[in-house]
Amino acid sequence: MNNEKMIIVGAGAAGLAAAITAARRGQQVELLEQNSRPGKKILVSGNGKCNITNRYIAANRFHSRNPDFIEETLNGYDFPVIKDFFTSIGLELIEGKEGKIFPMSLQASSVVELLEYEAKRVGVEIHCDCKVTRITKEGDDFILETSLGEKRSKRLLITSGSPAAPQLGGNNSGYLFATTMGHTLIPRHPSLVQLCSEESWVKTCAGVKVAGVAKLYANGEYITEKKGDLLFTNYGISGLAILDLSREVSTRLAAFDYCELSLDLMPALSKEKLTNLMLSRIQKESGKPVTLWLQGILHKKLARVVLEHSKCKSRAEGDLNRKEVNKLVHTIKNLKLSINDTKGFKGAEVSTGGVDTSEVSPQTMASRLVPGLYFAGEVLDVDGDRGGFNFHFAWVSGIRAGKAVRN
Repeated sequence: MNNEKMIIVGAGAAGLAAAITAARRGQQVELLEQNSRPGKKILVSGNGKCNITNRYIAANRFHSRNPDFIEETLNGYDFPVIKDFFTSIGLELIEGKEGKIFPMSLQASSVVELLEYEAKRVGVEIHCDCKVTRITKEGDDFILETSLGEKRSKRLLITSGSPAAPQLGGNNSGYLFATTMGHTLIPRHPSLVQLCSEESWVKTCAGVKVAGVAKLYANGEYITEKKGDLLFTNYGISGLAILDLSREVSTRLAAFDYCELSLDLMPALSKEKLTNLMLSRIQKESGKPVTLWLQGILHKKLARVVLEHSKCKSRAEGDLNRKEVNKLVHTIKNLKLSINDTKGFKGAEVSTGGVDTSEVSPQTMASRLVPGLYFAGEVLDVDGDRGGFNFHFAWVSGIRAGKAVRN
């Protein structure tokens, strides 16, 4: 069996998983990382707690132009497999809400340090501050021009990620290397990202957070909806529901669609129950301003916006009637917010698109076009939902590639 050195470009989640897996099987591995240390994105994930994976892994929680690739890649690599991998490096896991899995220490640094230790223990050579500037192929050899000099290998795994979070080293290098070697790219857009609006009212509500529902309309057509936190900001809107919607919004904006959100600020109450609640609160002799009256159920910043957008003519509580209350209820349940942009790759956790997976084997992550070339992680056209799914794909694809190069 040929035991020539394998080179991995990118010491993130996929790269570290691949390096450990391959080295455990006897493969010599050289891992190149442009940052000053491995796993920089891992360190900041999950607000520093690192949502490693999810107990409820299913193909429909991932997205790609080629869904069959996801099905085949995940087959046999569900949560217990990844749990065993982390147990093998000495990391214990705990479960949070929605099946989210975290390190028991609740520290992303534990994940990185144990991965790095295990990689070095099994013989992986890790070179940090090593930027790869060019990759060519000469016969069976890949020639890498790097900031640490020229490197050669017959086996090359690209796990250099996506342009998401450029402040943490995210870039397009993996895509450039892939296209240089003949691979096709699926268009990339920011995902799990905050949304921007030019409407002035949203800035007046900056800092307000409610548990709500956001419905997305594109060119007036209903697309989808998500439930969760809505956080109003000085640039637009964020929160878990918005992050979950953002993939679809990014794609629609890239197609120049007009995107608008319809926000339900009180999803726990049906339209009828909210109407009855508000009618029961009216004191006919009261001169209390309607904005103040609304503060009995809404944040005062939102109360002002709701009153303005509802076109309610009553200015005192005692003047309210069913017709005016219906206007207020409709606005609370359907507050409109136009979206003109996202916070871009700098605000994004992941990117859509990437290397076309029809050109990559789902079992081995090997290129179908270039012998000896492999891809894993976010450089591929696979992105997951919020909740540990993107990391899960990174670990799985890395482990598959690590096993394959030594077969």
